Amino acid sequence: MQGKFVILKDGKLCEYDNFLKIPQVFENLIAFEPIYPEEPHTEEEHDLIATYNDKLKELLKRETR
Repeated sequence: MQGKFVILKDGKLCEYDNFLKIPQVFENLIAFEPIYPEEPHTEEEHDLIATYNDKLKELLKRETR
């Protein structure tokens, strides 16, 4: 998943453009801005968008603070 993801890790803000590159452990999630495909959406794109909330919850579980 592509987008803008900002975390606080070791007291520093770190920005990622790929969800898969975000570390497994960090202090806080600062920004979660996935890129939404342009409309009209295909069924595959709808399926991808449906995962965004679960991905957000996953990141929140990785927070240490």
